[in-house]
Amino acid sequence: MRSTVNKPTHVTRGNVLDDLGFSPEQATVLKFKAELYQAILKYARKYSQKELRAILGEPQPRVSELLNGKIANKSVDKLLYYAGRLGIEAKTKFSQTHKEIVERELTTAGTTA
Repeated sequence: MRSTVNKPTHVTRGNVLDDLGFSPEQATVLKFKAELYQAILKYARKYSQKELRAILGEPQPRVSELLNGKIANKSVDKLLYYAGRLGIEAKTKFSQTHKEIVERELTTAGTTA
């Protein structure tokens, strides 16, 4: 039997969210949300679902969704609320890494920087 090698059909050249077709604005929100979720999950896993119900003030189905990664319907505000209830201090870092986006918007609007 001949062995077959799995060859990738697509190679990411940077940000996978860009490759998936998300706008820079959507990608920023999704990345922030994912990082926030990872921090929440790190600490939430230290507790039972029963304890998390009390800590987060949420019913068991919402706690289960959170622990199983079902956060598509959770807002960033809600995730920040959960972080606060878990005693997580949110520290953020903001930098302008894609100035070309701003330049493109200014060009499209007919305004120069």
